Amino acid sequence: MKEKVMQLNQIHSRHHVFWVFIIVHFSLLLFSAFSADIPPRKILNGEKKKSRKVELHMEDNRVFIDNGLVEVTIENPSGHLSGITYKGMLNVLETRNNNNNKGYWDIVWDNEAYDKLATQHVKIITETDELVELSFTKMWDITKDHGNSVPLNVDKRYIVRRGVPGLYMYGILERQEDFPDAHMYQIRIAFKLKEDKFHFMAISDTKQRIMPSQEDRDESRSQVLAFKEAVLLTNPTNPQLKGEVDDKYQYSSENKDNKVHGWISDDDAVGFWVITPSNEFRTCGPHKQDLTSHVGPTALSMFVSTHYTGTEMDVLYKKGETWKKVLGPVFMYLNSASWDEARHYRKALWNDANRQLREEIQSWPYNFTASEDFPHAQQRGEVNGQLLVRDQSLDKQLMQAKSAFVGLAAPGYAGSWQTEGKGYQFWTQTGNTGRFTIKNVRPGEYNFYAWVYGFIGNYKLNLKITIQPGNKINLGTLIYDPPRNGPTLWEIGIPDRTAAEFFIPEPNPTFVNSILNHDADEFRQYGLWDRYSDIYRDGGLVFTVGVSNYSKDWFFAHVPRRIGNETRATTWQIKYELQEVNKAGNYTLQLALAAASYAEVQVRINNPDANLPHFTTERIGYDNAVPRHGIHGLYRLYSINVPGNRFQRGNNTIFLTQTRCHDSFEAVMYDYIRFEGPAV
Repeated sequence: MKEKVMQLNQIHSRHHVFWVFIIVHFSLLLFSAFSADIPPRKILNGEKKKSRKVELHMEDNRVFIDNGLVEVTIENPSGHLSGITYKGMLNVLETRNNNNNKGYWDIVWDNEAYDKLATQHVKIITETDELVELSFTKMWDITKDHGNSVPLNVDKRYIVRRGVPGLYMYGILERQEDFPDAHMYQIRIAFKLKEDKFHFMAISDTKQRIMPSQEDRDESRSQVLAFKEAVLLTNPTNPQLKGEVDDKYQYSSENKDNKVHGWISDDDAVGFWVITPSNEFRTCGPHKQDLTSHVGPTALSMFVSTHYTGTEMDVLYKKGETWKKVLGPVFMYLNSASWDEARHYRKALWNDANRQLREEIQSWPYNFTASEDFPHAQQRGEVNGQLLVRDQSLDKQLMQAKSAFVGLAAPGYAGSWQTEGKGYQFWTQTGNTGRFTIKNVRPGEYNFYAWVYGFIGNYKLNLKITIQPGNKINLGTLIYDPPRNGPTLWEIGIPDRTAAEFFIPEPNPTFVNSILNHDADEFRQYGLWDRYSDIYRDGGLVFTVGVSNYSKDWFFAHVPRRIGNETRATTWQIKYELQEVNKAGNYTLQLALAAASYAEVQVRINNPDANLPHFTTERIGYDNAVPRHGIHGLYRLYSINVPGNRFQRGNNTIFLTQTRCHDSFEAVMYDYIRFEGPAV
């Protein structure tokens, strides 16, 4: 009996050693998976697996669309997106919010009223194994809705496709002739993601980081700075963020770059991405800046806004004018990563989102949408040609317009596209020889516009272009004659429509956002306008032609100077020497502005105390680029003629005074300044 007990103990001992070995070995494997340098993980987005058919389930107050990868829940009949189930996450949207505050459209219209475009009816547009498309609609009724909701007919579309982990959304908005006047300042789709899950935001290859929470912006955890959007984190829930600034405008992007952005849930290794494969339905051209993602966690798809343009953008819709526009489709893409490669999942998710973006761009215009208001590829047209530049002061030969921005937009004047807010726009860049092809243009009437890097002004072809389904229009060789009255005597900056080449100071170390610690984003740091007063304590900027360097000696924004609690107008000086003066000739000061906000620039020649300036812009601009951390707003060009008798042989000075100084944000940014001699 004793021997049997000893044998059993030995067996148990061997089993114990065996299981200890297994546990230790498995632990080492886990440690290795989480600590070793390993290649990026494979994204498990379900596309490679055999996909389920798309199923639709409708209830009295909810609609479900399920393709086995995502299940989408939409409130019936309001059309508000109330749930997206993906992987192990029952809802990626914030479940504590009301259904009209999870995934929703909204419009800011007259008197800054908000309308979340709640609809009244739902209709099945397409229901097959491959795809479900739903339509949520509301027809505006003047007897019921006047003064209560934006005068607009609304059709919100949702599409879920087989084998695709995400959701397509687009809207068809329409105004009839008898609808009353209305301003529509902002149109967007907003997504409020789960606050306890999505903490990591990615906007570009460089702008990525763990973000503050919404709670961190409360007054108990932060200090409001010069305006409500900007806060200094004083006691954030994540101690590593203490002392940083957060402001949603620091994460803005130009339309041409705003293609994919979103959030990652570290707990689940899940990404939520807003993908915009085309800018045709956005406003004001490729350089219009707008919001992307920001603290919330919030992800936005912006269609219309007055950000960085102000009310110079055309946002008034008048009674008697009909209007209809398709906004989107945009794609809400979800992806996930396996846990065996934890060190790399963020990069892998971001790279996969960009891969998906490329696929969506290749598929544009989509061929699976059912609305007749969204033309497919065969229903669109194409425009091609070549753009050359003629500036004989630089080159006697025609020059190729390399990397010029060329586009089609609503008929208007040269440059009108940057404030055009109602129609469609189609833009591309020329190649090295100035050749271009603008593809997939919707039928309609357009003008052809362009601007060329390194040259001032705007180009417009004085020909109305009518696009019909399937046609291809060859414009031939076009020649742009940029504004010029004489040879260049001196110049400051680069004609690129931004102030990026000028001196951008280091931020006050008290007000830093670490996500912007890259040269390309340095202008978005908070409080740079105040650095002007720190640098130029005793007087305004003085720039000496031939001695000064504009990248070091020309401040990026002409702002008021702060003296104590006051802000005062500032005068900048440009000093230069003329060897000879043609008293009978006319000289030209080409003054190109990259931004202006409630500003006025006065120009004086050789006499800073003259009662009347030689030239004034008068009060201009609403783009608010300085406090919203932009490096440009709207482009303006002034060709200022100056008689030769205003100059003298030897030393001369041009005085630029920005007269408005009610606050630090009444300012201009210069794009480029050129002084031309009399025509030869």
